[in-house]
Amino acid sequence: MAGTQQEFERVVSLLREAQSVCIITHLRPDADAVGSATALGLGLRQLGKDVSMVIGQRREVPANLLTIPGARDIQTASSLPTDFDVYVTVDCGSLDRTGCFAEELAALDNLVCIDHHASNPGFGQTNLVRPECESTTVLLTKVLDMAAVQIDRDIAHCLYAGLVTDTGSFRWGRPVMHDYAHRYMQYGIDTKQIAVDLIDSTNADDIQMIGRVLAGLQIVPAGQYQVGILVAALEDTAGHSESSVESLVDFVRALEGTDLGVVFKEQETGVWAVSLRSSQIDCAELAGRLGGGGHVPAAGYTTQGSAEDIIAQLVAALRG
Repeated sequence: MAGTQQEFERVVSLLREAQSVCIITHLRPDADAVGSATALGLGLRQLGKDVSMVIGQRREVPANLLTIPGARDIQTASSLPTDFDVYVTVDCGSLDRTGCFAEELAALDNLVCIDHHASNPGFGQTNLVRPECESTTVLLTKVLDMAAVQIDRDIAHCLYAGLVTDTGSFRWGRPVMHDYAHRYMQYGIDTKQIAVDLIDSTNADDIQMIGRVLAGLQIVPAGQYQVGILVAALEDTAGHSESSVESLVDFVRALEGTDLGVVFKEQETGVWAVSLRSSQIDCAELAGRLGGGGHVPAAGYTTQGSAEDIIAQLVAALRG
């Protein structure tokens, strides 16, 4: 794995020396966020550490993510727990992704940032950012190995959860991703059930919601690009599972005749989380110009306004 050995050693040393560790992952978590927090949390508890895992939001963790071992120990809160020896963010591409904790974390002098997003500026005092890694759980695998944590079935489940979802069920990533998956599977994890829990599970109400949103598909020209756009308004998505709303992006990820797929997801009235997907455009760079970040093929940002306004904002950014 790329990266200097000294950077890994510094992070592992801080974790091993600490008696108490607070692990923070990003708001509106996905499986890599939860899997990263729980894999590290379970590993540090194995080493006898006092561990807390938190997310800076009041919204509960989606039910399907609670199938990941240790996920029920993750707390949601509006203020950061105090008096920990070390604070560690995992899978947070920027400080604002820590939600309610951002201001408090910015004032710390004992913050470690572990992440794989290409747009991450390195906002901790100690940073371990590896964009070549398919998931933050892949990056944490080396951290856990160096810390002499014994990988078991629960930890392997957490690590696999992040890998299988962040690679789109192994549709993109380096060849080594299969080596990591092979290793995790040696611990007896049920990969079929993990896929059902995190990717395949749905219900009739969610499918009907997806149908309503898909019926509003727009193909919008933006300079030299064609953009496939779905708008998931709050009135459409309220009461539906977060996983079903997030799945909308799969329908525009590689839409024939388009260069970019976009889903606008209304979080509260006039506030939108935006998902970008493309194999033609640098999504991380585009999201960065709009206040967000992520990976080259997949990124996101948050914006405000009417549906018409936010689409116009994106089109203007694409036109340069």
